[in-house]
Amino acid sequence: MSNNVVPLFKEEPPTSATDAAATTPDAPALVIPGRVPWWARSRNAIAWAVTHERTRAVGRGAVRNGMYVLGGARITTRRAWESRTPARYERLARAAEVAGDYEAAMKWDEQGQRFRAMRHKRRMDLLHAPEALARGLLVGTGATFGGLLLLGIILAIGTKHVADVVAPLMLAIETIKWIVVIVTVVWGPAMAVGPLLALAGFWAVGRKRQAAPNWTLPAADRSGGDPITPSIVVKAMHDLGIAPMRTAIKEMGDAGAAMLSLIKIAGCGVEVDVTLPSGVTTTEVQNRRRKLAENLGRHEHEVFITIPPAPRTVRLWIADSGALDEPIGRSPLVTDETLRADYIKGRAPWGQDLRGDAALLGLFQLHLLITGLSNQGKTAALRALALWLAMDPRAEFWIADLKGVGDWRMFLNLAAVLIEGPTDEHCIEATEMLERGVAEMERRLQSPEGTDFPPLILIVDEAQQAFMCPVKDEAKNPYGGSKATSRYFMAARKIHNQGRAVNVLLWQGTQDPTDQNLPKLVREGAHTRASLALGSESQSRMALGDKAVDGGAAPHLLRQGLDKGTLVVSSAGIDIPAGQSSITVRTHYIDTDEATVIADRAKALRDGVDTARTLDRGEQRDPLADIATVVGTATRVLTQDVLKRLNTLDSGFYNTWTFLNLKRVLEGTGAEPYKSDGRMVIARERLARALANRSPEDSASGPA
Repeated sequence: MSNNVVPLFKEEPPTSATDAAATTPDAPALVIPGRVPWWARSRNAIAWAVTHERTRAVGRGAVRNGMYVLGGARITTRRAWESRTPARYERLARAAEVAGDYEAAMKWDEQGQRFRAMRHKRRMDLLHAPEALARGLLVGTGATFGGLLLLGIILAIGTKHVADVVAPLMLAIETIKWIVVIVTVVWGPAMAVGPLLALAGFWAVGRKRQAAPNWTLPAADRSGGDPITPSIVVKAMHDLGIAPMRTAIKEMGDAGAAMLSLIKIAGCGVEVDVTLPSGVTTTEVQNRRRKLAENLGRHEHEVFITIPPAPRTVRLWIADSGALDEPIGRSPLVTDETLRADYIKGRAPWGQDLRGDAALLGLFQLHLLITGLSNQGKTAALRALALWLAMDPRAEFWIADLKGVGDWRMFLNLAAVLIEGPTDEHCIEATEMLERGVAEMERRLQSPEGTDFPPLILIVDEAQQAFMCPVKDEAKNPYGGSKATSRYFMAARKIHNQGRAVNVLLWQGTQDPTDQNLPKLVREGAHTRASLALGSESQSRMALGDKAVDGGAAPHLLRQGLDKGTLVVSSAGIDIPAGQSSITVRTHYIDTDEATVIADRAKALRDGVDTARTLDRGEQRDPLADIATVVGTATRVLTQDVLKRLNTLDSGFYNTWTFLNLKRVLEGTGAEPYKSDGRMVIARERLARALANRSPEDSASGPA
């Protein structure tokens, strides 16, 4: 051993031969440290056990699950309280008043007053309930006893045994005894299990709402729940990988805080405007949406980037973690049976925007197009608007459901026309339905000035079927396609061009848009364009237009299957924040059973509608002869009066006829309408000559 090394332990002389042998060079001695006291070993063991990650995880889990139960109980209690009191309406009214929306505040106050009135009525009914219950029990007991006794008498007569008179009564008594026995046996376990089931229910509610402190949550959930602060936003922008932005933030004396506006609470998230440094474009930030979301501790679908009016600025809306996966509640159409629609001034309660505010859509003189991938809620979103408008008795519906699985069946005896089916024949009927809509539009356009036109809504669900229909008519004109000879395409274009002026509107729902199944001219003719989840940015541009997508609309970033019913909307009929070209709406889901109930309420507002399940192509009439019939013995008759008389003659055949139909029938016959005293008329003498000179094969024809 070196001279400058001090031995740890003092060497003791060997006490035995065995010990001496152990210290020989052939068997070097083991250095055994001094014995640690028991209390120190216990302290170290306890400290190790308490600070071990597994122990900490178990502790966090115990606290987390306990808080789930407490939080679930609190949430359930609050829900029960708000369902039994007007507290919810008062809270919403206060929030609307703080936001300066006094109209909404009045609306919620009225809802609260209505709730109080209904609650008072229920309580008054409860005052009389004991008396009614006692009376019902007395009558029911007497009737049951009498019925059993009568049954026993009949049984005794049949069996000729007097004892059978009380047999049914004794059977009833025996049954009651066994019911009491079963309840007695089950009651104990039920009372023991009941609280456990209640705790399990509270735990499930608390777990779903993450009703526990953030530090107790699993790491995966904890990472996405951090509150949004200025420093987090600046760091997220710094780490986007945009060199000019990174350099500019480093050179800012305030570490980039000047880039940000105030962070404001906006619904179930927060909103902040970020002014970009020179050399950074808004497109660069939009293209890095996923990275920005991850930098903020959120999923991609929880961050929305739009372009406000200020130059070189992006507006970030950042959702609370998991908030967008929560349901938004039931539609007012379901919860408020007194709700009525107004086509001109009203707006449909379609859902909620990302801020949690009601998304109300106006439908007055606006053509509509809804598109998206399959099974994303397109039909439900389209049907919800139709159900609301059906609450206006003036609205008339012609519907073609080219899927035909019953999604629109509740409109039977509510819509004037209801075509259901996916075949080419159904596509042909849908095309002819639109063409009749064009004829009605042209008739209205030629009506006297000041005529009031009720809304006529032509709905084609799965419209891509009609555009892709390969069938051609007798003149070799295709029903589908996007050329000038395409009958469906041209009918849709005509309605888009002039229909809104006379309240003839076209609503279309279509899947997976392409230039083949949704031509450019048709999609751009819709005033309200909405899209569910799509597969690519190019499809988003087809659905909403370049302007909306360039402004931040991104239905292709919605999650297929998870964001069902979430729409990106571009429309003049909905309130869109200033400077933005679109708004994201989470629509209320109305299932088929609820839709049927709503449709029944709409039917009660009407005198009755006889729905045509297929288009009647009409009996073969002779229009020229019918015109001569309605002209009668008069020398000449005004064309407008001829149309009215033809409609009286056969309203099913001539109800959509216009001056153009008359002109087509009479053209080339020598009996064409002409002006007399400045008004168009038809002459009896010319009609007689035309009838005498025509060939026999022209004596009958279909609709002109």
